[in-house]
Amino acid sequence: MRLALAHDYLTQRGGAERVALALAMEFADAPLYTSVYNPHGTFPEFACVDVRTSFLQSVERFRRDPRAAFPLLPAAWRQLHVQPVDVILASTTGWAHAIGKPEGARLIAYCHNPARWLYQPHEYIPSRVAQRFWEPCRRLLVRWDAQRASSVDRYIANSTSVASRIRETYGVEPEVIHPPVMVDPDAEKDPVTGIDAGYWLVVARGRGYKNVDAIIEATAGLSELVVVVGASFTGREVPTHVRTLGIVSDAQLRWLYANARALVSVSYEDFGLTPIEANAFGTPVAVLRAGGFLDSTQEGASGVFIPSPTPEAIRATLRNFPDLPAAAIRANAARFSSDSFLRQLSAILSDVASDMA
Repeated sequence: MRLALAHDYLTQRGGAERVALALAMEFADAPLYTSVYNPHGTFPEFACVDVRTSFLQSVERFRRDPRAAFPLLPAAWRQLHVQPVDVILASTTGWAHAIGKPEGARLIAYCHNPARWLYQPHEYIPSRVAQRFWEPCRRLLVRWDAQRASSVDRYIANSTSVASRIRETYGVEPEVIHPPVMVDPDAEKDPVTGIDAGYWLVVARGRGYKNVDAIIEATAGLSELVVVVGASFTGREVPTHVRTLGIVSDAQLRWLYANARALVSVSYEDFGLTPIEANAFGTPVAVLRAGGFLDSTQEGASGVFIPSPTPEAIRATLRNFPDLPAAAIRANAARFSSDSFLRQLSAILSDVASDMA
């Protein structure tokens, strides 16, 4: 079976990019199509992958922030030339499912979420002024998105929460395959200078729906340090109880996971890989009782739930954070192995290939 892969854009180090990388490593002979690729912004392992980009790649601004290219992305995916294949497996949150199918090919969409900026714009674009300017373009893109979604032959959701959104948005019934934990707790760890064990760890890109500011406000009266990975605080004063690190290496992230008191996240995640990654190191989590965290966290075993993303609720939960056995925490992470993920995906690929025979 001739296979091609697709992913929206390779410009950051998020959970969706980890999934795309897992697919690229497993199906090493398959080309990976994407709109733009920034080797310095995403995981370095993509350098070993046959990455094929759209015409947007030539614009440096788009490589830095593909959101600047939103009005052009439909054309970019429409004009992206795909070699003759039998199946395209697209890792998508809004664009890659729009890839043009060669004649006779089947398209499988592994959906991390129907596009937030189309269907949940208040979470992705917090400014009301920006939302008003965005609305006319959004309406056009919703129609385009529905048309492209109809070309998908099989939808897979990464969580039960996302499966529900796919049903509501596209009117199709997806299967659910949880993404894999991609960190190795036994691999080399690189200590971060100036940080002692026992901190609250936050791993998040600096977008409104990640609610990092609420965590910072909530922890102002607590004794533990808060270590923030990923989110940018450019031009803002960082509180004294917070240490911001920006982008870190995988070896540093492993050390941070292993030495944290707990990972804290109050974002509305489609699935949310970071709690599983923390659990792999025996580190518990405090996460919002919503979205994909309901799939990934076992209350009282791998972590605790925070009832709402308010500073008051976060503070109350952390003040009463329990001691949880590391064995139970690691056992939760084991439910999301790469072997299980790839086995389920391979079964679907085989099923699609049989239908084509």
